[in-house]
This record gives sequence, structure tokens and C-alpha cells, in this order.
Amino acid sequence: MEKISVIGIGKLGLCFSLSLESAGYDVVGVDINESYVKLINDKMFISSEPMVNELLEVSQNFIATTDLTKAVEHSDMIFVIVATPSLANGRYNHTQIESLCDSLLSMGPMPSTKHLIINCTTMPGYCDELQSRIKQNNWTVSYNPEFIAQGTIIANQENPDMVLIGEADMVIGDRLQKLYEAMTMNTPRIHRMTPTEAEITKIALNCFLTTKISYTNMIGDIVLASGGRPQVVLDAVGADTRVGSKLTRYGFGYGGPCFPRDNRAIGIYAQDIGMPADISIATDEINAKHLEFQIKDFTENHAVTTQLAFGECRDPNFLVFENVTYKKGSVMIEESQQLAFAVAVAKLGYPVTIIDCEEVIESVRQIHGDLFSYVESP
Repeated sequence: MEKISVIGIGKLGLCFSLSLESAGYDVVGVDINESYVKLINDKMFISSEPMVNELLEVSQNFIATTDLTKAVEHSDMIFVIVATPSLANGRYNHTQIESLCDSLLSMGPMPSTKHLIINCTTMPGYCDELQSRIKQNNWTVSYNPEFIAQGTIIANQENPDMVLIGEADMVIGDRLQKLYEAMTMNTPRIHRMTPTEAEITKIALNCFLTTKISYTNMIGDIVLASGGRPQVVLDAVGADTRVGSKLTRYGFGYGGPCFPRDNRAIGIYAQDIGMPADISIATDEINAKHLEFQIKDFTENHAVTTQLAFGECRDPNFLVFENVTYKKGSVMIEESQQLAFAVAVAKLGYPVTIIDCEEVIESVRQIHGDLFSYVESP
């Protein structure tokens, strides 16, 4: 049984570890939170992410630990899935990877080659910089990001459209390809390239999606302002196979933990190398203007005393939102356009009720307090 180590077993890392274990690998996962590690090892941890609880319950070859040395000794393939949040300037924060790198260097030269595989999103060129720092201690650095969505992480890992491998060399590239062929249930296209090319590909893909969403909503706004039906037009546009029907649904703009920051990051990297990224900039501007249009259109067509429901619930007294997360099926409200809309109309005097799960309501309440009425969904 081949051994794999995963450093960082938060939501994504835990899913990845369990997917690997389910595929037949012996996995050691590392986290700094002792109580969290104990809950996982005792199989008492409860996740809102589908399939996690089921895979954890039946797992036999997955162990969590706070001991980094144990993970390094366990395997020569070590995946890194730590947080790289965005800084105020829009760049990714590599602090947690840097701290890990310092710890690995403190262990001294490895007796045999160890392969560090970065799964978290990084600025293009970072993995090559990291490689130059730790290669003297017999480490290689590859880049292998995940393409997942909150609420379908394990399903996305098991059935990806494609696998992206930014390989340090052909040897580790071959091993990573073999790993994904074993872990996936479908037959995804596997794209192998340099780490920097892979770093660009990761954010470029998400930025294409944000561009499509902004374009869709821009056209929808134009149609609506003309007295037409946005989706009638967009269905026709999406019927052309060169365009496709995915992401051509008129509605709220993009948000969440990935799309907005990836779109900004590609623009920043482009500036770093002296290349214009006008589409990236325009995409963000259109996303913001679309929200402004939605608020304006709503207030012009509905009095403050309006009784309207967004979702299946029909409440006679309130403007009701059944989903204020950035996408349905998620519990994350980061840069949610739905929530931004709800906040805007509530501040304009519309009585707004949010119906959602306890976790979402608590997150919203911590930020916005009593701006809304809250009803916990069953």
C-alpha cells in the first residue's frame, strides 16, 4: 500500500485525504489543532461537506497527527493544502507555506529525495522560488491544484474534468499521474506542464469563468433595461456550441473564496511582468456594476412595503432570502453577491428575513447583527 502525507487537513485537505484513502492509499494528515486531530482519529468529527462523514467512518488507513516529522517520515510524496488567503493588495499570502518550508529546512538534508506537492493557490512563479530554497535539502516542488466547489468537493475530486500537474520533473509527474488515475472514477484529461505554467493555468481557468459570468449578467442587464426577458436571450446565446449553456444563467454575480481573488491575482501577476490584463479588470468592474443595477432595478419596481420572497418560501410579511451564501449548497458568505444585495435593500428600509442553516445565520449575524430577521431552516 503506497503511503501519502497531507499537510493541512482543513475542509479541502480532509476531503483530499479521505479520497486518497478510499482509493487505497495509506494516508497521514497533519494539522496544528490537537482537539480537531483527536475528533478525526476518534471519528467524531462532523462535517457539513457531503460524503466526508461517510468516508471518515469507514476509513481504515487514514491517521491525523500534529507531528510534522511523522508525516515527513511516512512518505516521500507530501501534499500541502494550507491556507493562502488574499492580502490587502490582492496577492496570495504564502506565509503558511513559508512557515512549513522553514520547518522542513530545520530537519536538515533528507537521506532520499522528498517531493513537496503544493495544492493551494499560489502566485505564478512562487513554486519555482520555493524549489530554489529547499532543493539543497533534497526536496523537489511541484504544483498540483484542486478544481473543486464547496458542497461537492469529494465528488469533484473523484470525477474531475481535468487534472493539472505542474511537475518538478518527469519522475514525480509520472507518479502524480498514476495517483490520479487510481483516485478518480472517470477518465479526466491530464495536463502536465511546468509549475509556473500550472500556476497560471489555475487562476486563468477561474478567470475565464468569472468573465463568462460577468458577460452573461451584462447582457441580461441590457435586455432587462430594454424591457425584454434576459434568460430568453441568454438561452439562445448559450445554444451555440462555441458558447455553451454553462454559466449563462442570468442572476447574481460571482463571489466566494476563489473567483474574485483569482481574477484579481491574474491581473496583478500580469502587471508584474509588464503585460496588460484589461479583461480581468473589466470583469471585476462589471460584476460590481451588475449588483448596482440589480439594486436600482429592484427599488424602482418595488415599494419599501413590498411583500416578495426569493426562494420557495412565501412569507406574507417580509422580503425573504432562502440563500445568502455565495452559491447554493455552500455555507460560505465570502463576497456573496446575494448577501450584498440583501444588505443593500435592508439598509434602504425593506424588511428582510434570511432563512438558512444555523451555521450561515450565525456567520451573517456576527457581521450584520439585527439588520435582518432570521429563521433557521429545518
